[in-house]
Amino acid sequence: MTTPWGELTLARFPDDPRDRLRAWDASDEYLLRHLREVPLSGTVVVLGDRWGALVTALAAHGPTQITDSYLSQEATRANLARNGVETGAVRLLTTQDPPPGRIDVLLVRVPKSLALLEDQLLRLAPGVHEDTVVVGTGMVKEIHTSTLKLFERIIGPTRTSLAEKKARLIFSTPDPSGETAATPWPYSYALPEGIGPVSGRTVVNHAGVFCADRLDIGTRFFLGHLPDSRGGRRVVDLGCGNGVVGTAVALANPQAEVLFVDESFQAVASAEATYKANDVPGHAEFRVGDGLSGVPDGSVDLVLNNPPFHSHQATTDATARRMFADARRALRPGGELWVVGNRHLGYHVTLRRLFGNSELVAGDPKFVVLRAVRK
Repeated sequence: MTTPWGELTLARFPDDPRDRLRAWDASDEYLLRHLREVPLSGTVVVLGDRWGALVTALAAHGPTQITDSYLSQEATRANLARNGVETGAVRLLTTQDPPPGRIDVLLVRVPKSLALLEDQLLRLAPGVHEDTVVVGTGMVKEIHTSTLKLFERIIGPTRTSLAEKKARLIFSTPDPSGETAATPWPYSYALPEGIGPVSGRTVVNHAGVFCADRLDIGTRFFLGHLPDSRGGRRVVDLGCGNGVVGTAVALANPQAEVLFVDESFQAVASAEATYKANDVPGHAEFRVGDGLSGVPDGSVDLVLNNPPFHSHQATTDATARRMFADARRALRPGGELWVVGNRHLGYHVTLRRLFGNSELVAGDPKFVVLRAVRK
């Protein structure tokens, strides 16, 4: 990537040459070009930097990165090293960490989730002062009227730039007379009846978690077809989201040891809050990470998975492929991977290639539940 401060070599994390997806886009480039004319002094905060392109380019200014993504954080570390920058030059925070008390420059890569943007702007607003430079960036298709209204309501008067290469900038002028509201997140609600052990139970969602205001139909279908987990089995809710699936397993079988894993800090916080809100007996572990990295080979009896098929705006099965391969490695011989997915995604083909088998457990016009056994 060419920046006003020189050329950078960047990659996503993990670096998979089959994906051919860049670690930056036109909105990152547009923002960096604009910053040539901005005095970057004081505390520089970068919210939502997807693969570390922005903080790597701005490393000389000691920026603070705030991200919900473990993979983005690891990409940042790798890209800093790739470009000869000490990791200590950048402060790495998650969306669950307390934000800096004073912010002099706030740069926002607009996230896919409007709720996450609202939550984070509200958390950051107390540190913004009348002289804070606030600039957002995103592709035109990512910036909506609702996006601008959020900046206007939380930060102050807001305008946008002309579009360049289908990217746009957002400029907000902090209004010191505005009232700082508390974030409405996390959001809790009671699950519907008729979905097994979690019927009527409480679910807790932090901002940005998929389908935070209702039970998504794919998970609902999965809950109706979960395998029997009796016998004190080691179970993983892989890509756990708000933890409803793993909590259902733990309620059905208090002897099960359930590991909740997701690359989203918001998701794992939600899963832990959901589990605790329901006074679930038994043992559970909550881990933010890259799939099942760190889980010993052959140590798991059952993996439950509802894989995403988007990486930000890109449609890709790369995440699902990596999750399935991770599961195969971690499962003991005879251990099972159960997957729910949209019928059209054809996960049965990938599972047969990896496991040598794939069985249709249940299906409807939209979803399928598949079972693969580690031989």
